[in-house]
Amino acid sequence: MTVNVALEPVVALIAGILILIIPRLLNFIVALYLIIIGILGLMHR
Repeated sequence: MTVNVALEPVVALIAGILILIIPRLLNFIVALYLIIIGILGLMHR
């Protein structure tokens, strides 16, 4: 659980920077983020 807490802000920061540089990436970044969070949530159960 500690890894997830430390990882999420880093992922959010990188995603924000990429969205500022290339706004078209927003859909892909959001989709990947949701998939990863969903998988981590199912594995945690």
